[in-house]
Amino acid sequence: MSLRNVLSGLILFVPILVSAGEAGVPGELQLTKVSDRVYSAIGETAPGTYENNGHNNNLSFIITEKGVVVMNGGDNYLLAKALHNSIHSVTDKDVKYVVNENGQGHAMLGNSYWRDQGVPIIAHESAIEEFREHGEIKLAAMENRNKEKAEGTYVAVPDIGFSDRYDLDMGDVKIELRYFGPGHSPGDIALWIPQDKLLITGDLGFHQRLLAVFDDTDTGAWIESFDKMSELNPETVIPGHGEPTTLDMVARETRGYLVFLRSAVIEILESGGGLDEAYNIDQSQWAYLDTFEELAGKNAGRVYQHLEFDYF
Repeated sequence: MSLRNVLSGLILFVPILVSAGEAGVPGELQLTKVSDRVYSAIGETAPGTYENNGHNNNLSFIITEKGVVVMNGGDNYLLAKALHNSIHSVTDKDVKYVVNENGQGHAMLGNSYWRDQGVPIIAHESAIEEFREHGEIKLAAMENRNKEKAEGTYVAVPDIGFSDRYDLDMGDVKIELRYFGPGHSPGDIALWIPQDKLLITGDLGFHQRLLAVFDDTDTGAWIESFDKMSELNPETVIPGHGEPTTLDMVARETRGYLVFLRSAVIEILESGGGLDEAYNIDQSQWAYLDTFEELAGKNAGRVYQHLEFDYF
């Protein structure tokens, strides 16, 4: 059964006329209506490229009595502008806050557009530190990829930081920004709407594409953080990448994969095996996920290197 059938009646794909934008970036992004107040522009489940305008993550927003809250700044200025045009297509309310799910470029580089609109930007303190220290490097990489589509983009560090939780009283709804601990990248947070039981996991939750293990990814802590997040028991989940789904689906493709890979690497280490064996771990049961070919071997190698010091 397809994901759309699983959530039949809950998720409505909204057809939007994508108008011409600037420098080849669409004037608007296609939206998925997740609930009466929540929409998401679903990015491609592939690496960011010139062709997809860097839109390879989910850019979501919540329409409230007091205005709009946006989850993710976007990869660049023009992409954030296209999202803003899409917001205007479904509401005349102003954007009151932008939230960054972490310190990655496709979460924060579009902050430059929102900064120019005077919108406050919120992120976890670790994500802010990451972007402050490495934002120029992330900007240069995006400029090299996006070329003229990078027009207008600059490093705009978030205005508001928090450590564990930050609540937004938006009149008819309360929005909770939650930090559950280390995970995919520094400062990963989730957005929780308790009265709707709707969770935007950010990069704590993946499905439809294989997750990536970075040099600064803590896979053991990620499992613990995921378990804490799961205690919210959401009915609807918007993951960091891919279509809206259920917690069970995200748990399989995120927690399940992390447990599998760590267990396989630990078995190699306990038997005295080396890095080459880690690269050859049979991960074929996850081969149906997008980015499998690009990431599976790299993930195994990084997990091995992270864990090998425990076995000296």
